[in-house]
Order: sequence, then C-alpha cells, then structure tokens
Amino acid sequence: MKATVIATFFGAFLVCAYAAKEATKKTKKAKLYVPQIDCDVKAGKIINPEFIAKCPPGCQDVKHRVYGTDIYASFSSVCNAAIHSGIIDNAGGKILVQKVAGHSGYRGTFSNGVRSLSLPRWRESFLVSEGKPRKGVTYPSTLEYSSSKSTAVKSEPKKPEQDLKATKRADPPNASEKTSEQGDIVHKEYQTSPVPTPATQMATTTPTPTTTTTDPSTTTPKPTTTPATTRTPTAAAKTRPDLHRVRDIGSSSVHPAYSSVVAAASTMETDLWKPALSLFDTGFSSKEELNPKPLESISQGNPNCKVDLSFLMDGSWSIGKRRFQLQKQFLSNVAQALGIGSAGPLMGIVQYGDDPSTEFNLKTYANSKDLRNAIEKIPQKGGLSNVGKALSFVNKNFFLDANGNRGGAPNVVVVMVDGWPTDRVEEASRLARESGINIFFVTIEAAAESEKQNVIEPNFVDKAVCRTNGFYSINVPSWFSLHKVVQPLVKRVCDTDRLVCSKTCLNSADIGFVIDGSSSVGTSNFRTVLQFVANISKEFEISDTDTRIGAVQYTYEQRLEFSFDKYSTKQDVLSAIKRISYWSGGTSTGAAITYASEQLFSKSKPNKRKIMILITDGRSYDDVRVPAMAAHQNGVIAYSIGVAWAAQDELEAIATDPDKEHSFFVDEFDNLYRFVNQLIQNICTEFNSQPRN
Repeated sequence: MKATVIATFFGAFLVCAYAAKEATKKTKKAKLYVPQIDCDVKAGKIINPEFIAKCPPGCQDVKHRVYGTDIYASFSSVCNAAIHSGIIDNAGGKILVQKVAGHSGYRGTFSNGVRSLSLPRWRESFLVSEGKPRKGVTYPSTLEYSSSKSTAVKSEPKKPEQDLKATKRADPPNASEKTSEQGDIVHKEYQTSPVPTPATQMATTTPTPTTTTTDPSTTTPKPTTTPATTRTPTAAAKTRPDLHRVRDIGSSSVHPAYSSVVAAASTMETDLWKPALSLFDTGFSSKEELNPKPLESISQGNPNCKVDLSFLMDGSWSIGKRRFQLQKQFLSNVAQALGIGSAGPLMGIVQYGDDPSTEFNLKTYANSKDLRNAIEKIPQKGGLSNVGKALSFVNKNFFLDANGNRGGAPNVVVVMVDGWPTDRVEEASRLARESGINIFFVTIEAAAESEKQNVIEPNFVDKAVCRTNGFYSINVPSWFSLHKVVQPLVKRVCDTDRLVCSKTCLNSADIGFVIDGSSSVGTSNFRTVLQFVANISKEFEISDTDTRIGAVQYTYEQRLEFSFDKYSTKQDVLSAIKRISYWSGGTSTGAAITYASEQLFSKSKPNKRKIMILITDGRSYDDVRVPAMAAHQNGVIAYSIGVAWAAQDELEAIATDPDKEHSFFVDEFDNLYRFVNQLIQNICTEFNSQPRN
C-alpha cells in the first residue's frame, strides 16, 4: 500500500514538472523584431523617444553629417553617429537610441574614421549605445516618423504621395498644424505607435487619433526615462617635468574633482504659430551638488556688468605657496571691483592642476564679501598646468542652469597661467568659443627667450582667445605687479559689446526674408511659404540685441512688411509673419533685391551679420545678377530658395558663393519644410568658420 502511494505521488510530481516546463516554453518571450533605418535618417525625424534599430553597411560617409561627441544633436545621422561613437563600424549593426535634452553646445571631434562637427546649440539630442534592450522597456517593431510621409522603414509600404498632397490641400488655410522637433510638418491623420514604457514610468494618456483636425494642445506622449552616462576622471599622478619652472614648493591639499552626468529631458512638439518654443537646457549636471552656503546678504550688484564669470585658477606646483596667495588676493580684489550681485556679475572659480575641479559655481555666492571670504580659504591643488583640460571641463560642466547660468548674460572665462600650459589649449579653446564662451588669458611671467623651447604650444594665447587683437589677453611681467591689472581686466570683462564670443549663429544676425507674392504662387501656397518663414524664424534668439527679423513681399512692386527694428520678441515676429497678406502680381526679383538692400539691410546694425533669404517660384521679369552682386558687395549673405518653375541660373546668381551651400530647389511648396534644418545648419557652419583676427 505504501509503495503504491509513493509511486502515485512520484508520478503526479513528474506530470506537474512536465506541464510547468511546457508552460514555460509557451510563455517564452517572442523574439524582438528590429526595424532597419537608412544611413541618412536623422534622429529628429523619428518620433519614438527610445528605440532599437539596425543600420545598413556603408554609412561612414561625409554626406551623412554628425554634430557632437558622445551626445549628438538630433539632426545628425543616427547610423554615422553610432560609427563615430564606436558602437558599430561601417559594416552596420544594431544600435539603441535614446532621445535626451537639447544641449547648449556640441563639440566636433574626429573618432573612428568620422569627423563630427560643432554646433552652438540644438533643442534635442540623442545617445547611442549597444543594441541590447534595457530591462523594463518595450521597444517598437516599427518606427514612427515625423515627416509627412508615413514611414521610411523598409518593411512597411509608403503612403501614395498624391493622396497625401490631396489630404493636405483639403485642410483649411488657417488650420493649426503640428511641427516636429526639426520643423517638419506632422500630418493631421496619424497613427500612434508603441513607445518604450519603462516599468517604473508614470502612466500617460495617449490622445485619440482623428481623421479631420487636431487640437493644437494635443501632443504625442513621450517617456520619462532618464538615461545617464557617468564620467569619472581617474588620472594617475603625474611627475612634474624638469622643463617646467619650479619655485617655492609647499605642501597643498588636493580638492576633489567633480564628475559629470548626462541628464535627459522629455521632448516636446510646438504649434507652428505658437512662439512658446522651449529650447532645452544642456544635458550635463554636476554629480555632487555645490549647494549655496548661507549668505549674509544678497546684493543686486553692478547692473552695468551683467556677466557670468568663471576664473580658471592656476593651482600647479610651479607657482609655489607664496605666489598662490598673491593669486588669491588678486581674485579677491577682482570680486570686490566687479560688484557681485544677482542683477550684476556672478563669479565662480575652477582650480586646475593635473585635473580641474570646481571650487564654487555661479550661484554659490551672491555678494562680494562672501565670495572674498571663500576665495581666501581655497587650498592649492598642485600638479601640472593642464589648461586645455581645464577649458574642456568648464565648457562641459560650468555654465549650466543648475550651476546658476542665467542664459541672457555673456559667459566669460578668465584663465590665470603661470608661465605656460603643460598641455595643448587650441582645440579645447575652439570648442569653448563655439559654445559662446568668451576666453580671456592673464599670463604671468611668460617664458623667457631661453625657456621658449620648453613651451609645448607656442603662441597658445592667440590660439585660444576670441580675437587676436590684444583685447582678450593681458601679460603681467611679475606676480608682484598683478594687482595693477585688476581694473583693466574688470573693464574688459564688463564691456559686453565687445564680447564677440557671446555671439552665436542664432543670436547675431539681421535676417531679411524676401518673399515672392506673384500670381503664380496662389493663396494656399503663400500660406505654406509663411509657415516656412516662421519655422526658420523661431529657431533664432530674437530681441533688440540678438537676432532681428524683417520681411519684404514683392510682385512687380515691393512692400516692406516689417523692418528689423519693428518687433523685438519672438512672439511678435511670428504674429507679424502670420498677418502678412497675399499680394498677387508679376515677378520682378531683381528690383526686390535692390529694395531689400535699401529698405532693410542699409539699416542693419554694424555688428550684425546681414542674411537675406529669398523665396521665389518662377523666373524674374528683370535682371537679378547686378542687384545680387551689389548686395553681396555690401556684405549681405544671400540664400535663394526656388520652388516649381524657379530658374536655376537665377537662383545661383542670387546666392552667395559657394552656390551649393546657399541655393536650394524644391519641386513643390509642400516640400519647403525639408530645408529648414539644412538652412539653419549652413548658417551656423558659415558663422563658425569666420576668421578670429
């Protein structure tokens, strides 16, 4: 009997084990289907905030442009960015893409056979990593694209182009239309695709698709995951070279270096006519919070010197203890002379040696007295004089909103150097300048003739500063005469009109749109042109002192819609563009160029870049070459955009050389949106290539 019971029990156990095994097989997770993307697909074109995709072979090509290093601007080629970062090679492969916040500056580097470019700012970024799913995240098997075409995924059929155009033309002319992060028009008929949903994410509500109109307030939901990449410098201790001068060496404690992390932010969509476009903050924040210490008082400061200022303090052993004290006294005197305060200058200090570290940031102290007391307590780091490393650190980590950066105030770095740097500064300085940072050098006891052979990078100051005219550099013969340059330095950093590095491609131009209002355009297409003008305008920082916008409409005659000094806010400019009424008539493009030169650009400010963007759909009844040449000679940078029947030879004559970077052509008005990103990119590339003398 007992044997029978045992046998029965054992048999039941085997049956249960087998059933559990079979159930496990049935519930085994299905294999993830990975969609393939083309080499030219940009991250900003894909709506999904996080996705895995497969890149084809052969994407390592200069025509697939990449902007940034480690963190990339969203109009970079996804696959070429993955090659640049080393995730894949030219043979292609699977990658994981995560959308993150826009960054205030993207630095270009050469890596893995790909040259990435620098960019002052963009509203959305992305990270690439190995194409393995993250735990708790569901990835889409098809990707949702933001262009008017339904998809670029090879596994899905495309919607017929004619049907799409017919649907778009059926919309009422004043209907609200969504624009994507890259300025592309998102069609009103859309389908929502699955987006990555982390297990810990708060529930979001997906808007119901509609086949007629879309509520302007509706936005596509985005996940709130926060991908982070931590960088912790672990430089080994270095031996001082005999070539670098040594003075009265004393003991010093080493201040801890702060590492930085990439902080993500959700993306957003904006209505074409809504100016409330929120450009994202930079993607870096300090790992260790530099909390403000209790302040005795908060000073308003000197309102005539509203700058955000970082001093790079030389803490190398070559200074010695006595000269380090003289440097601290100098910084204390500068703080007193500046008049630190919330409405005036704010000042932080980074000390460098082998590695840089932040002593305190812009928001730590809000008056000169507290700041001076803090300077007195700074201990010497010791080490080499790695100025290039310090400039890179400041460019990435210092001027952040979290550290007190105010956005509207110029960013200024003053580099204190004893003798000469022990690393190269040119590349780090270039990237800092392209981020809008004004670099000043105060060099003390420069290399004597017999010592110049020991300098790693001759003429390092001229390679580093914003202009090589002497304004950005002060040489002091002795540490004991450093006090004499306090007032001259303060006067220069407060002269905001001369801080040319604060000027970026987005805040330093007078942009005049010259718009064809001839009969061949038509009312509906004219509205599309105005949408194009608005999409371009809202990418710029618009104010009396930043970029200004003007517009001229022409037929046989010309009409000044509004001048550069008419509107000083982005909201007012976009509203003015929307109000432009269609004129109708002939096409005298040459006369329009002359009119714009006289009525718009002759009134441009001397320190502004004059940019003309002309849009036309046909051949001109008059000559365009002579008026265009006259505009070029008067310093106007001309971009020509032709639609439909526009003459290619006239577009090239209007455009500034080289033609291929200043002239564009599309077959129909609905495709104008495609050139928004390219046009802004070319404007920024041209700005960054300006000579510095």
